[in-house]
Amino acid sequence: MTVYIDPPDWPGHGRLWSHLISDVSFDELRLFADGLGVPRRAFERDHYDIPSHRYADAVAAGAVQVSSREVVRLLTEAGLRRPKGRAQRPSS
Repeated sequence: MTVYIDPPDWPGHGRLWSHLISDVSFDELRLFADGLGVPRRAFERDHYDIPSHRYADAVAAGAVQVSSREVVRLLTEAGLRRPKGRAQRPSS
């Protein structure tokens, strides 16, 4: 299982955020996020939003650090990219 995380450079709600993704499936991503204790409500379209204070936890658990551009490239190449306007939650 390989999941990826970009740097916590995205502002929102008074803090900085990272994006946690999989280039294989949303099921793989959900399993990893569940293992970290990330609430399912943190899933947005094709990624989990991870607050900056949890970034090191994700990396320690095995998330590979990549740039934000790499996150988009990986999602697109895997066919998992869900641009705004096509919001969907992964099936349970």
